[in-house]
Amino acid sequence: MAPSYSQPPYPGPTPNYYPPGPHQQQLYTDVKSPYQDELYKPQKKINDPILLVLFILQFLGFAALSGIVIKDWVKTGGAGGGLGKPGAATGLHVTLNQSTVYLLLLVTAAALLLSVAYLILTRTFTRAVMHVTLILSILLNIGLCAYYWITKYYSAAIIFTIIALLSVFAYWGMKRFIPLSSLLLQVVMDVSKHHKSVFVVSFVALLAQAGMAVWFTFTAIATYSKYTPGSPVCSTAGSSCSSAKVTGLIVYELFSFLWTSQVIGNVALSTVAGGPYGTWYYFGPRDQGQMPKNPTLGAFGRASTVSLGSIAFGSLIVTILETIRILLRAIENNASVDGHPVEAILACCAGLLVGFIENLVEYFNRYAYIQIALFGKSYIPAAKDTWRMFKDRGLTVLVNDSLIGMTMIWGAYAVGCLSSLFAYLYLRITAPSYNASGDYTVPVVLFAFLIGLQCCLTMTSSIEAGVSTIFVGLGTDPQVLAERAPELFAMIAEHYPDVVRPVV
Repeated sequence: MAPSYSQPPYPGPTPNYYPPGPHQQQLYTDVKSPYQDELYKPQKKINDPILLVLFILQFLGFAALSGIVIKDWVKTGGAGGGLGKPGAATGLHVTLNQSTVYLLLLVTAAALLLSVAYLILTRTFTRAVMHVTLILSILLNIGLCAYYWITKYYSAAIIFTIIALLSVFAYWGMKRFIPLSSLLLQVVMDVSKHHKSVFVVSFVALLAQAGMAVWFTFTAIATYSKYTPGSPVCSTAGSSCSSAKVTGLIVYELFSFLWTSQVIGNVALSTVAGGPYGTWYYFGPRDQGQMPKNPTLGAFGRASTVSLGSIAFGSLIVTILETIRILLRAIENNASVDGHPVEAILACCAGLLVGFIENLVEYFNRYAYIQIALFGKSYIPAAKDTWRMFKDRGLTVLVNDSLIGMTMIWGAYAVGCLSSLFAYLYLRITAPSYNASGDYTVPVVLFAFLIGLQCCLTMTSSIEAGVSTIFVGLGTDPQVLAERAPELFAMIAEHYPDVVRPVV
């Protein structure tokens, strides 16, 4: 039986989430140990081994193909500017002076500081921030609606009129979930400030995905250069070249890139869910002495070994849908260029449908990965349990996530805007020589906005993962939270009794 704690539901001297009162009672007495049902016990069995083997083989195939094409591409001067042969005429000439380096470093530092400041602001005024962001979302929909009517883009105007009306009516229903969402968000923020590893994991995953994107870009360019008929690399290398080969290889590289990037992101999600957040939920704060040592490393070890096949399984489904959507977009563009509007419309509609299904699957998989991280399940059992949870309380989950998601997205947008303002002021004050005519102001400001946006989204993704993890814990083992944090649990049970009823 798990020990009962009278501590607040989070580590640290933060005020209580809910004032003491008569509702502070033991609502559950049968609390199972965190080690029951193989929870957090070392696993010896590899889940979904077939998908694990397929994932490893496709990655090795991508690496081998990349090595072959990039080697020939570099030999013929394809990289230009320092990697190719001396005097090669191909490639791009890019000037990166000291001022630009300082600008990028300062913008990144400013974005990180602004992101931390936004999280502190959100923690201090959680409900107020959620109300403001919900209202801003409605105003944005109304603004887009008005813009499309003014510009006489009637099809978009009609769609956004419907969206604006729905958002206005939904406000009155969604705002009643704000107390629950704000409480969960506060808990997660207080846990994460004592487990900085959640942010480290997110940024490492971001860097890995960025590196994978750069690798894919160079590989695709080199493939196109090597196998396109008539290209210098094709003539020099003496390989068989054809448009069909180029298409097939680039589709494979795209598929491998998407699958690997998906797996990287989902391994990071499983690491923070099964590590700091999951162990806090089932073992209590670190200072109570029950939490396993190095929970983040342990969760990463499980996610990257015995559970990697299950993560690859779910990622494969999304990758297939994303690849189909991209191919449909290419078909739509080709049909438009060739003057076939009917085919273009059909491809567009099919792409929208596939994109919608992809978003649903990706959202659904998020909770399946948390089940995998917490309970060591294979993908199919985790998906089945996730489906039961959504059938039982899907609306609460969706609204809870949408509120927190809106809060984080608007924060990222604000950080992006402030980062771009910082970059603009830097250019005005330092007046670098490469921007004497002002031609680079817009690209630099836009790039600064993207840096700020991505930095904040990366940090907030760790917070959203924690909220989802606790919600899964409430759905599967609510009695644990009753022991861990009786005041918080009693408040949730009083106002949202369905949330603390176990899913069977």
